[in-house]
Amino acid sequence: MLYWLTGFSDGGDFFNLFRYITFRTGGAFFTALIFGFLFGRPLINLLRRKQGKGQPIREDGPEGHFVKAGTPTMGGVLILGAVVVSTLLWARLDNPYVWIVLFVTVSFGAIGFADDYAKVSKNTTAGVSGRARLALGFAIAAFASGLAAWAHPAELTNQLALPVFKDALINLSYFFIPFAMIVIVGAANAVNLTDGLDGLAIMPVMIAAGSLGIIAYFVGRSDFTDYLGLHYVPGTGELIVFVAGLIGGGLGFLWYNAPPAAVFMGDTGSLALGGALGAIAVSTKHEIVLAIVGGLFVVEALSVIIQVFYFKRTGKRVFLMAPIHHHFEKRGWAEPQIVIRFWIISLILGLIGLATLKLR
Repeated sequence: MLYWLTGFSDGGDFFNLFRYITFRTGGAFFTALIFGFLFGRPLINLLRRKQGKGQPIREDGPEGHFVKAGTPTMGGVLILGAVVVSTLLWARLDNPYVWIVLFVTVSFGAIGFADDYAKVSKNTTAGVSGRARLALGFAIAAFASGLAAWAHPAELTNQLALPVFKDALINLSYFFIPFAMIVIVGAANAVNLTDGLDGLAIMPVMIAAGSLGIIAYFVGRSDFTDYLGLHYVPGTGELIVFVAGLIGGGLGFLWYNAPPAAVFMGDTGSLALGGALGAIAVSTKHEIVLAIVGGLFVVEALSVIIQVFYFKRTGKRVFLMAPIHHHFEKRGWAEPQIVIRFWIISLILGLIGLATLKLR
């Protein structure tokens, strides 16, 4: 919105700053960060009054989690508010990719909000049915994927770009939209599964988002794509403004979510943030790189899939408990130890993902 102030600029005054994406990126970050600090405590107090007993705790979960009873959930509302406000203020609103990512983020956040509301209102760990959540998620992802395919340049429409291999493209044709749907829904649910310990999900989300934001900026500039041998996707650079808002809002949330957490993000936050990562990856044609920078989420999701599949086949468990962060809890690792080590792994994976830009 503030970008339109450039209409008052003669090219050498303060309003000219709004032309620069770097300035608007910084503005989005600090707007979201301040939003988080301003509204974090009032939101937590409101959630405490409305929810009473807070997020229901699984009876079959790790024993140490019962001390968290009464902690409010739906803290993802704080992140969503920060992201939406900062993006609408600082991003160019004539950019289709901004609206695609915003649409996915808010829509998946709405699904998560409905799920969280069902849990706290009925004081049960069973919220909206898994089938309903998946059906709604795939419907949202189908619409967003179709918009992304329409917005992509003709030479990249329905193409899958491969990292490392220069100019390598695979024509998915009619399978592109189903593939993109799986990326978006898979990312949303993988982040949702990761959100099981205080601060565990939000930092890896910010790391993955930061990596994808840098990629979005690069692939949106022809000079960088020519130098690095990337596929040029005009307009995607504007997504770095959204990412800056996400990181600022994420830090504001982490202030209250750091152990011991004063609030949980809930499905409201985890589904929204995961969906955002998937939508950015689809928009920038870096779906495979998402599996690298978001490798922690992939491992968390795979641990659940492996556990369920193996248990149904043999009646035995591969892990002491899934997702895998609970396995390490059962083995005696302290919660902060797991969280910080997983953060370190996420940072390493983020750097590996960025390295694929130059390895061509």
